[in-house]
Amino acid sequence: MRFDIAKSGSGLTYEIRNIVNVANELKKRGMDVIWENIGDPVVKGEKIPEWMKSILSEIMEDDLSFAYSPTKGVLSTREYLAEKVNKRGKIKITPEDIIFFNGLGDAIARAYSSIRVDARIIMPEPTYSTHFMAEVLHASFPPNTYRLNPYNNWKPDINELERKVKSHNSIVGILVINPDNPTGFVYSEETLKEIVRIAKEYDLFLIFDEIYHNITYNGHKTVQLSDIIGDVPGISMKGISKEYPWPGARCGWMEVYNIDKDEKFCRYVDAILQQKMSEVCSTTFPQMAIPKLLEHPEYDKYLKDRVRHYEKLSNIAYNILKDVPYIVTSRTNGAFYMSIVFNEAVLNNKQTLPINIPEIKSYVEKLTGGNIEMDKRFAYYLLASSGICVVPMTSFFTSLPGFRMTLLEKDVERFEWTVKHLAENIVNYIESSK
Repeated sequence: MRFDIAKSGSGLTYEIRNIVNVANELKKRGMDVIWENIGDPVVKGEKIPEWMKSILSEIMEDDLSFAYSPTKGVLSTREYLAEKVNKRGKIKITPEDIIFFNGLGDAIARAYSSIRVDARIIMPEPTYSTHFMAEVLHASFPPNTYRLNPYNNWKPDINELERKVKSHNSIVGILVINPDNPTGFVYSEETLKEIVRIAKEYDLFLIFDEIYHNITYNGHKTVQLSDIIGDVPGISMKGISKEYPWPGARCGWMEVYNIDKDEKFCRYVDAILQQKMSEVCSTTFPQMAIPKLLEHPEYDKYLKDRVRHYEKLSNIAYNILKDVPYIVTSRTNGAFYMSIVFNEAVLNNKQTLPINIPEIKSYVEKLTGGNIEMDKRFAYYLLASSGICVVPMTSFFTSLPGFRMTLLEKDVERFEWTVKHLAENIVNYIESSK
C-alpha cells in the first residue's frame, strides 16, 4: 500500500466475543467449553415454537417481505407499536416517532455518532459494551459514568449522577439500561423518576435501552420510559433479539418521545434519520412479523414460560454463590445475566488453577504473562481449567474486577453443576497463592 490505510483504533476490545477466540483455541487443544459469555438464547438451546415458525413461513409468501421498507420502517408495524405506547396512556406518539434499525447495535451506533463531538452521554458503570464503545468512538475519550453499586444490589448512585451532570456542561444526555446488562438490575419507579427529574432540571435528554423490558422476575416489573418521561425529550430503544428470541434478525427500533418539545432535540433526531437514509432501510421481513407474533394467542404463555425459567436459574445461582467467600453476589431480577464482583484486593498475578492439558497450560500462561486485568486473568484460568467461559467485568468499562455469566442454560441440572463448579474454582483460584 502507498501508506498505512488502517484507522487508528480506540484500544478497546469487545471481550464478550473476543474471549470466544481464546475459547476456540482451547477447543482445538482438546477443551470442552461451557459457553456463558454471550446472551444468545438460541445458541444456548432455546427452541423456536412451531407456531412462530409457521407465522414466519406465511409472511415469506408475501412478496413485499423481500422488498425495501420505508426508511423509518414498515408503516403498519410502526402504527402497531405506536398504538401500544398510546394505550398505556402516559404519552402519545405517532408512527413517525418510530425508526427501525438493523438491530440495536445499529441504533446505538447512529445515536452516538449523530451527537456533536464535544457533547457527551453519561452512562452507568458497568455498562454494556456496545454503548460505551459507541460513546468512545464518537468522542475519542472515555465515557462519563455514574456507578451502579454492587454492595447495594447494583442500585445506581443518583447523587453522583446529579453531581456529575451539574459539574460537566458537556453532558447532554443520560443513558439508562433497564433491565440492566450486565448486572440484571431492575430500576425502581422512584429511581427512574429521580433520573427524569435530573434530566428536566438540567435540560438533558434521556436514552433508555429497554431491550429486556418484558424479561423481569422475582416480583419485579419494568417501569418503561414512556410511563414516567413527562415532557422531557427521550428515546426508548427496543428490539426482538432477546424477547422472541431472534437475534439473527437484526431488528430493533427507537421510540422518540417529545420531539416537539425541544428544537435542539428535534435536530438531533433528524441527524439520526439522515444517517439512516444513507442505507435506504432496515430489514423488512422481521418488521412485518412483529404484530403477528406479539398478538398470537400462544405468545404470552411462551414468554412467561421463558421468564419463569430465568427466575429459577437466577435463584439457583444466587443461592449457590451468595455465601462463597471473596465475592459479592446480588440476585438478578431482569434480563438473563448475573454479575459477580471480587472483593477488593483478593486477586493477584500469582493465582492459578490446575490445567491438565500441557498445551493449554502453556497457551494460557503466555496469555496471562504480561500486563493483564486481574479478572481477565481469572477468566482465562477458569476457562482453561474448567471449560467455563465467562466475560471479565472490566470489559464493561468498570474498575470493579469480576465476571458476567448468563442464565440461558436449558438443562437445569447442568446449570446447577456449572455454578457449583464455578464456586469451587473461585475459592481454589483465590487461595492458590496463600
